Amino acid sequence: MTTSSASSQSGKVWFITGVSSGFGKLLAEYLVTLGANVVATARKPETLKELVDSAPEQVQALKLDVTRPEEVDAAVKEAIARWGRIDVLVNNAGYGLTAAVEEATPEEYRTLFETNVFGLIHTTQAFLPQFRKQRHGNIVMLSSIAGLVPSAGWGFYNASKFAVEGLSEALAGEMKPLGVSVTVIEPGPFRTEFLGTSGRLAQHSIADYSETAHKMREYMEKQNGRQPGDPQKAVEAIVAAVEAEQPPLHLLLGKLAYDRYEARTKRFQDEVELWKETTLGADFPA
Repeated sequence: MTTSSASSQSGKVWFITGVSSGFGKLLAEYLVTLGANVVATARKPETLKELVDSAPEQVQALKLDVTRPEEVDAAVKEAIARWGRIDVLVNNAGYGLTAAVEEATPEEYRTLFETNVFGLIHTTQAFLPQFRKQRHGNIVMLSSIAGLVPSAGWGFYNASKFAVEGLSEALAGEMKPLGVSVTVIEPGPFRTEFLGTSGRLAQHSIADYSETAHKMREYMEKQNGRQPGDPQKAVEAIVAAVEAEQPPLHLLLGKLAYDRYEARTKRFQDEVELWKETTLGADFPA
């Protein structure tokens, strides 16, 4: 990965969801130092005051709850009205839910999907006419290693991020001929608020899951603030990926993400080979 020069993003316009904390906040701050124009969005835009004050000519702060389509449409309209275009869309807004599959209520998992999946879809759709018109741009999807490697206790979060992965790969195929790149970011554990204020626990708890799903509750409590990933290096990697001549479709971040994906791939391939005869025998005779 190469470090971006101070002028590498000068004049480019980035639209980022979920800028009040975590990767969104750090990415917006970093982009300002690179000369980019940033449309910073958050459910509570007052949390963006410091960012706006740091570079009022570069930063536009907008109220945006991605679960409200009318707010998405209004934010997109305001952003394009000010800047004339969006070069990079970053779908960053999202959160985690720790629960055994049996434990979570419909309200808990539907709310998760409204943000992590449906909000992302509507925000992306709202920008696609502009991207098609201008024939260039980048769409960045913040997924997770949890979107590639599932774990007990993260089932609903896994499901939401697996949905992002599938949508993004399909979208990449649709947008590439139009000059627009799609990149999915899959971080491992990074020292953001994900295990703290951005993480939620199911209210219902079933003792039979103490040795499986509930281990993730313990993980959240013990590892918050001790994650190995450096968030600043992550946002620099995201910018480097966007700047690349051929941006990657997938970008894993952190050693743990790499190791978990590698191990999962091997297990998957071993199982496929073990059942190969059954798999190939499921067709009509040639």
